[in-house]
Amino acid sequence: MPNPKKESGALRFLYHTIVGRLVLKLLVARWVSKLCGSFMESRLSKPLIKKFVKNNGIDLSIFEADNFDCFNDCFCRKIKDGYRPFPQDENTFFSPCDGLLSAYRINDDTVIPVKQSKYTIPSLLNDTALAKKYQDGTCLVFRLCVNHYHRYCYPVSGVKGENIFIKGKLHTVRPIALESSPIFTENCREYTVIDTENFGSVLQMEVGAMLVGKIKNHHGKGPVTRGDEKGMFLYGGSTIILLLEKNKVNINNRFFEATAKDSETPVKMGEILT
Repeated sequence: MPNPKKESGALRFLYHTIVGRLVLKLLVARWVSKLCGSFMESRLSKPLIKKFVKNNGIDLSIFEADNFDCFNDCFCRKIKDGYRPFPQDENTFFSPCDGLLSAYRINDDTVIPVKQSKYTIPSLLNDTALAKKYQDGTCLVFRLCVNHYHRYCYPVSGVKGENIFIKGKLHTVRPIALESSPIFTENCREYTVIDTENFGSVLQMEVGAMLVGKIKNHHGKGPVTRGDEKGMFLYGGSTIILLLEKNKVNINNRFFEATAKDSETPVKMGEILT
C-alpha cells in the first residue's frame, strides 16, 4: 500500500490550498487528459519506462516485455500465461484484478465509505432503480496503484449487457484525494451487468483516474467467460467495483473485517474471495 507520507506533498497542495485547487481544475480538464494520453502512447514517452519499472519494483520477467514502443505499452503490459491462474470450479468467486480490496455490506440507505469520502450506490450508478437490485448485497472495491497489473478479467461466466459509460471529471483515486472530492461521482466510469447461473446478476464497473480518462474494454453485449480478459486501464491508478446481489455470493468475512479496521487487503487476479 502506498505510504501516505510519501504522497502528502503534491496531493496536499492540489486538494488543500486555493492555488492547488485552481491547478487541479486545469488538470482534470478532459483535453489535458487526452493530451497526456497521446503523449503516453507516443514514442516520445519511451524514456519514462526504465525509471518507472525501477521505481515501482516491477519484475518484467513475468510479462510479455520484448518490445515497448511507448510508455502505455509498458503500463498495460500483458502477463505471461500461468502467472494469474483462476480456479476451475465454477462455484468459486475470484478477484477480477490485482489491487487493494475493500469490502462493504449494502444495507438500507447505506453509503460506501472509501477512506474519508462516502458514496451511495444510486449516485455511483446514476440509476436508482438498478441500485435497488443490490440492496442488502455486497460492494467490493479494488484500488489499483500504478505498480499493479492493469489488465482485468471477468470473474464470472454469463451474458453481459451493454457497456454503460458515465462521463465525469477526472480526479486521482489516491486516498488523500478522497478527503475532499466525491471520487466516484466525479470520475468517468463504465459498467456492465452480467447475468450468471451461479452468482445472480453481477455488476462490474471500471473507474478512470486523473490523467487516465481511458477505460479500454474489449467486448460489447453478449456471452462472456470467467477468466477471459475484459479490458485494461491506460496510465494512472484506477479502481474496479463489483456489486453483488443479496445471498448470491458468500464473500469471506476476513475482507469485511479488514475494511472495518480501515485496512485494504492486497489481492491478485484469480484469487478466491469466498
